Amino acid sequence: MKIERQAKILELIVKNEIGTQEELTARLEDAGFNATQATVSRDIREMKLTKIADSTGKLRYVAYKSTEEDMNEKYIRIFLDGFVSMDNAENILVIKTVSGMAMAVAAAMDHF
Repeated sequence: MKIERQAKILELIVKNEIGTQEELTARLEDAGFNATQATVSRDIREMKLTKIADSTGKLRYVAYKSTEEDMNEKYIRIFLDGFVSMDNAENILVIKTVSGMAMAVAAAMDHF
């Protein structure tokens, strides 16, 4: 049921300009899905929907699609911004980073 409901949510936000959870809940009900506002809120969070302003300035839901290329660019930028130097000590590679950036640089390295 959840998969069908979320598919319907995507269909609804593509075909209609929906700006509130209440409006989305009502449209789902019209389509035969009984969902509470809390359920719709969870679906929005899980589906990573976001709001954008249309040409009139009114906010509406859209699906944000993050591509692998976008993620690669982010990780490369994080690595380049946080990396300071590297050195090896026998079989260990020591990477020096900007203060507070070690975890981010490590995550960027793990991505590749």
